[in-house]
Amino acid sequence: MSISAHIGRVLPPVVTGADAMCSLILEYGIIPFFENPIPGYSVEEHTPPEHWFTDESLGPWDWKIHCVQSGDIAYGKFLWGGKAAFATVDVYRELMNWRRAQPKYRPSPEQRKVLDFLSENGSVAIPDVRRLLGVKKSAADAVVARLMQQTRLVTGDIRRVYRGADLHYSGWQRSSFCTPEALFEDLDFPFPGFVPRRMQSDLSPEESLAFVKDTVRTRAGDIPEGLLDKMLQ
Repeated sequence: MSISAHIGRVLPPVVTGADAMCSLILEYGIIPFFENPIPGYSVEEHTPPEHWFTDESLGPWDWKIHCVQSGDIAYGKFLWGGKAAFATVDVYRELMNWRRAQPKYRPSPEQRKVLDFLSENGSVAIPDVRRLLGVKKSAADAVVARLMQQTRLVTGDIRRVYRGADLHYSGWQRSSFCTPEALFEDLDFPFPGFVPRRMQSDLSPEESLAFVKDTVRTRAGDIPEGLLDKMLQ
């Protein structure tokens, strides 16, 4: 039997603007940006085609800026082995509690240099990583993506880039990155949508992983355990 036969396609609500996109993320708790092996479980699949990266609309690619700048949504490459995703503070903290306990997610000496830079400067961008490590853009992108997968880095801000004589915006953006702790430090709890749990230090990594899996299943249906592991590991 195919994977899709095990999983219900849970498609409403519809994303037609920045506020609706933020609401979707807050409702789901954690969700990939793009279509993936779990049918119906992505921002892309909740977005009508006429709003998805057309000549007339930049759609979620631009709307994500509003979600990131809201300050209570984490955005980065932390699902499916390094694919873009969004998570609320409470769910992301649980993912972080589990990921950081796993030996395979420990930073390398090279990645440590980026984290040391962050501790001194508060944020880091790709040009900073290139200068710091003496690498090309593709290698700098890979280092940042790996730190995101380790839950040690998230997108802190995104700025639109306006080009040409008419300062036209065609979707080109510049991102800066920070630690999750820095992004979430100013939030007061409880905030709307946050369900209080025990302090993170009281939760085992296994309990946190179970919480994240339960959160996904609440929205995506009866997902085979192996597929969930693939998404989260």
